[in-house]
Amino acid sequence: MNILCLGSGGREHAISWALAKSPKTDALYIAPGNGGTEGMALANGGASQNVALDPTDVKTILDFCNEHAIGLVVIGPEAPLVAGVADALRDAGLLVYGPNAAEANLEGSKEFAKQFMDKHNIPTAAYASFTAAEPACEYVREQGAPIVIKADGLAAGKGVVVAMTEEEALEAVRACFEGAFGEAGSKVVIEECMKGPECSMLSFVTNGKSFPMAPSQDHKRAYDGDNGPNTGGMGVYSPVPIVTDDEMAQMVAIMDDAAAAVPDYRGTLYGGFMLTDKGPKIVEFNVRFGDPETQVVLPRLATDLVDVMCAVAEGTSEDIALNWSDDWAVCVVLASEGYPGSYEKGKVITGIEDAEAIPGVRVFHAGTALKDGKLVTAGGRVLNVVALADTFEGARDKAYEACKLIDFEGKQLRRDIGLKALIGRSSWE
Repeated sequence: MNILCLGSGGREHAISWALAKSPKTDALYIAPGNGGTEGMALANGGASQNVALDPTDVKTILDFCNEHAIGLVVIGPEAPLVAGVADALRDAGLLVYGPNAAEANLEGSKEFAKQFMDKHNIPTAAYASFTAAEPACEYVREQGAPIVIKADGLAAGKGVVVAMTEEEALEAVRACFEGAFGEAGSKVVIEECMKGPECSMLSFVTNGKSFPMAPSQDHKRAYDGDNGPNTGGMGVYSPVPIVTDDEMAQMVAIMDDAAAAVPDYRGTLYGGFMLTDKGPKIVEFNVRFGDPETQVVLPRLATDLVDVMCAVAEGTSEDIALNWSDDWAVCVVLASEGYPGSYEKGKVITGIEDAEAIPGVRVFHAGTALKDGKLVTAGGRVLNVVALADTFEGARDKAYEACKLIDFEGKQLRRDIGLKALIGRSSWE
């Protein structure tokens, strides 16, 4: 089967790497890809190829699929899904992994998602939505802090402010309506600030059924100690030792309820959970694989990903049976200096081969590019350094050992990924 994967981040590198391992993959194209997705070895002896396609340009994608006999299209990022790329490709008769635009509104609009959760009795935070700054500010004053301010639309993972003071909340509201997040901030959702550890559960969803993946726990803040601004994610691990059996069962049930409410959904549904003292509640839904959660979840998947994705896309849920490695996985993100604010590009990267020489270590590229034969930085989050081991401590130690071997000017990372998991539940109190 010839496969096209749309996207360019660490998530797409991890997805493509898993697809490349399958003997069913005859050719693998990544559009547009990054410095790590070009030339990956396929099980049949071939190699992956980057192609210069815009993931939202339906006509060009269709032409490419016809010219290269593409049998499966995997859509990685949220923007093409919200824009209806999956709809157009399915209408043209292609097999597509990823939900249609109507379903993608679960991520494309936070207000839509909250209304969906209300309708289907899915536990979540209390909220209100606003289309003007002054009523939103008045609501903040009524509710007090801490409180959560969210731009309604897609903001690349940066449109959320957990405000610990009323003034911080008011500033976040004004920033949204003054254009800090473009059109995404033209509507604002304000939520109660739930308390507890966060974790994620991704599920393969098809035919109204959910097939949960191993849980993971992301680190959103930019700096050690969960300080600084929110980012797209600075590190993650899987599984999550603090999750109890009862909480796991409740999370699975919530994902089952969500899947049952979208019977035509064909793709990954991401449940972002808060483990509150009243049980797990949904912080947000995403309609695709998480980033960087994918980078620790898929390396633990022992089932052929091509088989799973085809079954999801075809709606043959009876063919899905997931098997998981018992290994622990830890990912540390190496970012450009200044991220998530402004940063420079074009810094030469060295040491990846040395890092990957450590048994169990895999480096997934995010913001990288090849320039004049050299690998250089090309984004805020540059690399995802992933390590697997039979203990959590072993995986974490390997990941940081590998990070030391990789270098580029301005390399930025958190040095406390996973420490709270070692301490236990009390570290969140």
